[in-house]
Amino acid sequence: MAKLTRYLNRNLTLALAGVAICTILLYLIARTTLFLFADYLWVEKAAASLLLLAELFIMVHALGYFLNVYHVNRGGGPRGGPRAAATTDGTPQSSAPRFIDEQAQAQLAEKEPPEVAIIVAAYREPLWLVEETLTCFYNLTYPNKRLFLLDDTRYDPADQRSPEMTEYRQALDEMCQRIGVHLFRRPWRGAKAGMINDFLAFLDGRPPEGFELRRSPLDDRPFDIKYVAVFDADMNPLPDFAEPLVAQMEAEPDLAFIQTPQYYSNFESNRVAHAAGMQQAIFYEYICEGKSSQDTMFCCGTNVLLRREALKDVGGFDESSVTEDFATSLRFHSRGWRSAYVNRICAFGQGPEDLSSYFKQQFRWALGTVGLFRRILQGLVRSPRQLSAAKWWEYTLSGSHYFVGWVFLILVLSPALYLLLGVPSFFARADIYLLFFFPYIVIALAVFTLVMSQRKYRLRDLVSGIVLQATAFPVYIKASLLGILGVRGTFTTTPKAGSHAAPLRALWPHLSLIALSIIAITWGIMRALFEQEPIWAILVNTLWCLYHLGILLAVFYFNNPAQEHTA
Repeated sequence: MAKLTRYLNRNLTLALAGVAICTILLYLIARTTLFLFADYLWVEKAAASLLLLAELFIMVHALGYFLNVYHVNRGGGPRGGPRAAATTDGTPQSSAPRFIDEQAQAQLAEKEPPEVAIIVAAYREPLWLVEETLTCFYNLTYPNKRLFLLDDTRYDPADQRSPEMTEYRQALDEMCQRIGVHLFRRPWRGAKAGMINDFLAFLDGRPPEGFELRRSPLDDRPFDIKYVAVFDADMNPLPDFAEPLVAQMEAEPDLAFIQTPQYYSNFESNRVAHAAGMQQAIFYEYICEGKSSQDTMFCCGTNVLLRREALKDVGGFDESSVTEDFATSLRFHSRGWRSAYVNRICAFGQGPEDLSSYFKQQFRWALGTVGLFRRILQGLVRSPRQLSAAKWWEYTLSGSHYFVGWVFLILVLSPALYLLLGVPSFFARADIYLLFFFPYIVIALAVFTLVMSQRKYRLRDLVSGIVLQATAFPVYIKASLLGILGVRGTFTTTPKAGSHAAPLRALWPHLSLIALSIIAITWGIMRALFEQEPIWAILVNTLWCLYHLGILLAVFYFNNPAQEHTA
């Protein structure tokens, strides 16, 4: 009976995904036709063109999402998401589209397992946080693990030569000796990517000048490392992290890396962390699974196992981007290496706990990703055969994702412009809108709700992640501008100690659009009462202003870190 239910659900999902894709195409055709043939003034044409571009962005990315849902379900798909995928003792179990090969694990157990370097690059992280991570490293059950802390803290500048920094350095030294972890340092350069590359050079017998290695008293063997597992300082691996991933890498020698999801352990105790976790869940469920099924998964920088040979082949991590993981993935695929994603919780960590921390994290991701988008477009034009069509499609979608800030701004301004200035840029005719857009939004919401409910996610929780992302629109706009201009930026870590409300002056973009929306809604109501023509256009645009106002007001909900999220 359970198999029959899964079969019916999978086929229903496939059918709805197909219908959703058709409604997207129909809406785009209808909107483009209206734009081309409607009798607009040039000012209205300009506003309408911006709206059409925003809608094209939404529809293309929605198309990418539904195609990933289609690919996952066509292949049988995993059952049960991270929150549901647990055994009776509470340990996560695999729910991956790429199922771990039990035969490969058995073969690995019969021979001497290859060496795996378990590494974390830390920059002035709190001592308690580093100790938690290193303790989890020590508790890994993989028999041939080599544990490393890459201390990227800057001790050289004069302003860092304080008693506090001296004490911090000594505490790290003592911690590593006590737990049994090798400690690697070198003169600072290149942030996380540079640190890992210098560590890899050390393993290759080419240590950087001025490096320091304090060996663990529990491990005096020479290094013969085949794989490297990379974690952020706040990500703690579960004991069985390495065995199944190494077995898969051994069985598929052309795999450059296997990525696993991120899971926030402060998921249920903080509003921002909860919503950020839901945003991650949307990405790590069907999107990553769909990418993996097409061999287009990219590295996310933590909770990942990489093949050292592949890193050598591409010259190490790409140091030209603050999202070195994404940029290096493009190198891997360009060189013919494959990648995989396993939807199995293998590590847990801390999500951002206030808007400032969240915005800082999102700015770094957006700046690096948009910067790489320029390189993706150049590669597509200059060397279109370097990657398959599926890879170009997925990299283009991922690289352009953070333009969503501009899209949100245009969507907020469009109905307000119509209500205040009479610019018919949001849609030309209500009947066309209802005929084409309404079926799309209903079908899209139905498919999204269905596929995520199959992983035991509630719609209201997922909405919190979507709304939190919308509040980051000014961050995305700034980052995308700098990224397009080629500004690299500097690597910064996400704050992890406590939460604080952002000052209102820092939320001026939200406050400005809130004021504009209230004025437009008030004016729209007045127009509906006294003008009444075109009544449907006035009402629908007023409703859209109310919808956007609700999203914008959510910034106050997320900016109140004193209140905890309740399930």
